[in-house]
Amino acid sequence: MTDTLLHIRGLKTYFHTFAGVIKAVDGVDFSVDEGEILGVVGESGCGKSVVGFSIMGLTEPPGRIESGEIRFNGVNLLDQDERKMRKIRGQEIAMIFQDPMTSLNPLYTIQDQMEEVMKLHSDMSAEQRKKRCMELLAEVGISQPETRLKNYPHQFSGGMRQRVIIAIALASNPKLVIADEPTTALDVTIQAQILKLMKRLVKEHRTAMILITHDLAVVSEMTDQIMVMYCGRIVEKGTRDDIINRCRHPYTIGLLGSIPKLATRQKRLRQIPGMVPNVMNLPPGCAFAQRCDYARDRCRTNDPELAALEPGHKIACYYPVERYR
Repeated sequence: MTDTLLHIRGLKTYFHTFAGVIKAVDGVDFSVDEGEILGVVGESGCGKSVVGFSIMGLTEPPGRIESGEIRFNGVNLLDQDERKMRKIRGQEIAMIFQDPMTSLNPLYTIQDQMEEVMKLHSDMSAEQRKKRCMELLAEVGISQPETRLKNYPHQFSGGMRQRVIIAIALASNPKLVIADEPTTALDVTIQAQILKLMKRLVKEHRTAMILITHDLAVVSEMTDQIMVMYCGRIVEKGTRDDIINRCRHPYTIGLLGSIPKLATRQKRLRQIPGMVPNVMNLPPGCAFAQRCDYARDRCRTNDPELAALEPGHKIACYYPVERYR
């Protein structure tokens, strides 16, 4: 039986600004098992990245975690001070950020930046660290690793820089990797290579992963579980098959309908009407009601709770669509 590695309950992360309170994450519950890949999907501004930063303890003012639990290996991370969190970051939980160019320091060699994690979280000698760096670069598909260690970030392409970031994330064999839009700045061909590499590495290392993205096509190939967010809340979650083939929430259906399907003839891609509401001034009831073709009066006055449709498949909707086509 697979053990639960990460369990989040009632997480609320708010940003207190002069203009008002932004409820970036507003009561989120989910779990990740050992060796599992969870996809977190939604439009820009739905709170996906804030979930990742909250887990890492990287939320900065004016943002703060208002309430909830983030249990990692049975320990509530919200009870840990900064000194303890520094030991957890990089060693047990690692994060891959969106832009590899800004994630790497242009003034230091690749070896210096890879070894930094090992110096913090291991007692390896200089020779052992260099050997480990070479092994990691080879593992992520960078040729001539000994020579490449002496290079600087600007001497690498975007795809190669992202491979270096992945190597750094895996340097201390973490139990959980949070990948925040890891292929956003890459072209389609390199995206496919990076995603294939990440999937292989997490399976080989038995590392759990949270893959944060706006692209349902990506998570349909990568993940075991999928969680769809809208305006800081989960609107649907389940297995990959539940979400891709049996989704019931109008928002999830809208996201899937906007993906081109080469195998079928389509006159026009579907689109979700309207815009995401202002999160500082959300309308009463369901936040998606103003854009939903199935909304009724009840949806505009009462916010639906996340409830189970069937074992493992949950949805926050009063009137689930009977069938996704």
